[in-house]
Amino acid sequence: MPENHCRRSIGSLCEFVNGNGFRPTEWSPSGLPIIRIQNLNGSQNFNYFNGEPKPKWLVQPGDLLFAWAGVKGVSFGPTIWPGPQGVLNQHIFRVVPKEGVDKYWLYLALQVATRRIESNAHGFKASLVHVQKDDITTQVVDLPPLHEQQKIAEVLRKWDEALEKLASLRESKLRRHRELTKALVFGSWQLEKFRTTNEVAHYRWFQLPASWNCQQIGELSVEISERNGEGDQHEVLSCSKHEGFVRSLEYFKKQIFSSDLTGYKKIWRGDFGFPSNHIEEGSIGLQNLADTGVVSPIYTVFRFNPDEVLAEYAFAVLKTELYRHIFEISTSASVDRRGSLRWSEFSRIPFPVPPLAEQEAIAEVLRASRRELDSLRDEIDAVTRQKRGLMQKLLTGVWRVSC
Repeated sequence: MPENHCRRSIGSLCEFVNGNGFRPTEWSPSGLPIIRIQNLNGSQNFNYFNGEPKPKWLVQPGDLLFAWAGVKGVSFGPTIWPGPQGVLNQHIFRVVPKEGVDKYWLYLALQVATRRIESNAHGFKASLVHVQKDDITTQVVDLPPLHEQQKIAEVLRKWDEALEKLASLRESKLRRHRELTKALVFGSWQLEKFRTTNEVAHYRWFQLPASWNCQQIGELSVEISERNGEGDQHEVLSCSKHEGFVRSLEYFKKQIFSSDLTGYKKIWRGDFGFPSNHIEEGSIGLQNLADTGVVSPIYTVFRFNPDEVLAEYAFAVLKTELYRHIFEISTSASVDRRGSLRWSEFSRIPFPVPPLAEQEAIAEVLRASRRELDSLRDEIDAVTRQKRGLMQKLLTGVWRVSC
């Protein structure tokens, strides 16, 4: 152990003050915002409390919070509250450092403790982590003197600032990419919705250029429903709402699919697919990760006719916010209360079809824009890994900072 360092439990370094379970009958249109777990992830959708709060419920900007129930790697763990003064909801602790403990250093130490807790989560806790207070307070960390804590916090805060700038830049470029897609594909043209007597939503384009066509997706593509055979081994793919297809194990960090892939659907390179109960989120993708992959049986897989529609152009259109909205309002209610969009309904959605040469030109411009986004994503991932490695070294005393 480094000189002047000691091993201490998290519970000996701070106080954990639990939030209050605000009932719907206590919500109000105005007053102090009730800080819930979703608000720790940036949501500005608040409920309000207009009563007299107990002092222990109050949260000030910059307070250290810890969500002790949430999704692993997403909403579980520590946060420095960036928002307004509010009152704390249940399932969140307000963490108050004791004398001699730097708040930001403690925030970093809680991040390390969070990864330990998450790594030990099993069963139903594998993705939704729900812990007791003792699961947090008994975690042991290396405690340096206060001046060294502050120096460590200063160093790592600079890395956080760099990541924030990179994330802000990528978000700006992503907005530009979306606007560019909208301008190239849709311009000033609009989509009109009308309903038939059986209340099935239909759409049609109007004011399209004379050289463009408008056809239903089912007229331009075919559904593919080839089942994986017994013993056939192909990589399992999943579809995310932002990126499209991802490698399931790599993306989720754990196996969420069946060990028996018999009956899964094959999806070939260049094919499209979407989970019928998640497409309202925009979860649709173009499969370019493997020559052959497999997806869950709940997926719809289809293939555009390459003589009429280029896959990259189609992907750009289908990932727009406009089409996400179309998917959302085209879904039907299901027993699990999620939307459900089957091929019979999906195939009737209209699709703008410019000449192939124009499709290729649109795809090339968007390809260059996407390369910028991918490069920034890779840079963010690399800096995140570097920061995490540095944090591990500094917080365990393996590396020392000069004070």
